[in-house]
Formats: sequence, C-alpha cells, structure tokens
Amino acid sequence: MSTFEERSSWPPLGYEERLWHSVQDEYGSRTQKRLAAGPYLAAVPAFIADQSISLDSELHALTEEAASELARFDAEVGQIAAPFASIFLRTESASSSEIENLTSGARQIALAELGEHASKNAQLIFGNVRAMQAALSLSESIDGHAILEMHRALLEQSNPEIVGHWRYQQVWIGGGGLGPHTAQFVPPHQDRVPALMDDLCTFANRADLPVLVHTAIAHAQFETIHPFPDGNGRVGRALIQSMLRGGQLTRNVAVPVSAGLLHNTSHYFDSLSAYRSGDIAPIVRSLAEASFAAVHNGRILINDLEIVQVEWRGRISARRDSAAHRLVDVLLRQPVIGAAAAAAQLGISAVNAQVAIDRLVDANILTQITDGRRNRIWLAKDVVQILDDFAARAKRRR
Repeated sequence: MSTFEERSSWPPLGYEERLWHSVQDEYGSRTQKRLAAGPYLAAVPAFIADQSISLDSELHALTEEAASELARFDAEVGQIAAPFASIFLRTESASSSEIENLTSGARQIALAELGEHASKNAQLIFGNVRAMQAALSLSESIDGHAILEMHRALLEQSNPEIVGHWRYQQVWIGGGGLGPHTAQFVPPHQDRVPALMDDLCTFANRADLPVLVHTAIAHAQFETIHPFPDGNGRVGRALIQSMLRGGQLTRNVAVPVSAGLLHNTSHYFDSLSAYRSGDIAPIVRSLAEASFAAVHNGRILINDLEIVQVEWRGRISARRDSAAHRLVDVLLRQPVIGAAAAAAQLGISAVNAQVAIDRLVDANILTQITDGRRNRIWLAKDVVQILDDFAARAKRRR
C-alpha cells in the first residue's frame, strides 16, 4: 500500500434512512413535532484502516514543519527544571473544554484540582485533566479500552451512567432536542459504532503515516463516529495528545494544541465538516496551524512563569534549599494550596509546611483566600494571572 497516492481521494460519508420513534409527551409546537416525525438520515462513515492518503506538496511540507516545531518545543520544555508538564496538561485541558463552551478561570480550576469547592465548569475541566492524563498514559497502544478509559476519566464523576461503553442511542448535533431530522450533523446509528471504532483503532495504530497527518485524520474520524452520548469533543482532542505521544512527536508535555484550535473554532468545525465531505486537507491544515499557535503561546507562558519564579526567589529570605524555596516550584503547577497539600507535595510535616507558606505570605507571593483559621487556602495570584493571560491569548483571533 502506498502512503501517498497522487490521485486518491478520501471517501465521503454515505447516508442511510433509519426509523425514528418519537416520545409522545415531548414538549414542542406542532410544527416542530411534524419536522421530527418519520424516518431520518444517519451518516455512514467509510472504514479507513487501510485507506491511502493524498496531500499536495505544500500541505505536506507545512505538516512536516509543524511536526518539527512540536518536537523542538517539547524537547525545549523537557530540558527546563520546572514543573511545566502539569502546567501544560491543565492549560490544554482548559482550552479543549473551552471549545465546548466550558469556561473557567485558573483560580477555580486550581480549586477543583485541590478538591475544594469550585464551580461546576471548573470541576468538569478538571475531569478533562484526568482524561488527558489517561490519554498520555495509554498512548503506546490506542485501542477501544484506551478510548473508553479516557472517556471514563472525563465523566465518571459527573455522568457515570454513560461511561464504560459506546453509546446505545442515536445522537445528533444541532437542530433541537425533539429528533435528528433537522440536525446539522447526524453521526452513524449506534449499531454501527463498535465496528467503526474497531476500524478507527486499527487506523490509529498504523506506523506508515506522518504523525501529524495521521493524528488529524484519526481525530476527524473519531468526531464523525461520535461514539459517546457526551464528551466526544474533549475525548477526541485527548486522542490527539495520545497519538502525538505515541508517535513520539511529544515526550515531555501535552503541547496545548487545543489552545491553537481556539484561535479560530469556526475554521476548526468547518474542517471537520469538510472531512465528512471527502476532503482531508482542511483538518490536516487546521491541526498544523494550531500546532504553530500552540508553540508560540506556550513559549510566552514559559517565559512569563520563569520571570515570576526569579522574582519570587529574590523576595524569599531563606536558604535556597529551604521548604519555602521548594514550595515555589509547587506553586507554579498548583497555584492554590493549603497546608496539608503543601506538606504532601514537599514530604514534610504540616507544621513545617505552614512555616513555608507563612514565609511566602510575608514575601507577597501567597494570599489567603479563605476566612478563619481552619482549612485555610492560599492563592499565588501571579501564576493565576499568567494562566488567565495564556487563555486570553488562545481565544484571540489571528
């Protein structure tokens, strides 16, 4: 099989008519109910496990350049003695969630990670952190179990009844809740999902394709199959991270590709629609361009955090090997903290952790954000601001 064939084309979706069984007491006008009555058309994606891929020379060159940039950035971050892996995992998870209109500030996300009271959105975003962690840990072999585990990590806290299996019902995107008849896109009927996911996993484990191209197509096929009732977008972008790691483009961090996609979500969604029409070029280009944006934004984030780290160390009146200085590194990845969490992170007693926290309060690095003397929580406002600035840059249109 040839990896790139000059005149091959990607198979567009087929469609099939399926019966729709409406619920009699559903709320809606007579017009809405009439539109949602009778058979509907569901997508029938092609199997892609052995499909050949055709890209023009310009796009092929762009993807190779983007792949090199991702690998270079990942190597740069891996050489820095700072906890950037967890920082980028959180920022990638937050950006991916924001594509689904789940937004929250860095402070709330850090509270959710600490197990403290946080907004519902922040808790859902932290579920996405767990999904990304699962994606990276299961990247050596992407199979149905691995994808189900990503989904479980994402939603087991908020929607446990839908995890552990592919969907049992028809889903659709847009068009209201009465039925799929007026939807923008109707994924395949649930009967087709298991075989399509088996085929996708076979495709995802091919070793003859350029990693970025391979990843973009696997992601688009996953979103087309839509194998879950909820969480498909976030799991699909976790799959991107899993394939980048499995293909060894990244070894150290989850490069925030979703932050790159946030620059132009309309273009991203349009590229998924183009894929379903038989054109793979837009989704490949979208992922390549997102990679460049991710690296640019990521470098700014690292620079900002390094500046703050140096400034903080200059304010601390303690030995460089003290718990207070070691707590600085913890705060870069966990900007909201309590004494128990600090003690666990540093491997010291809660009393000594409190001493370190007090030194950072005196240095105007930490600010208490709870009332009273029990179960106190402190905030590293400089880090929260930097993370929020990263998120704002990600949303800015180029």
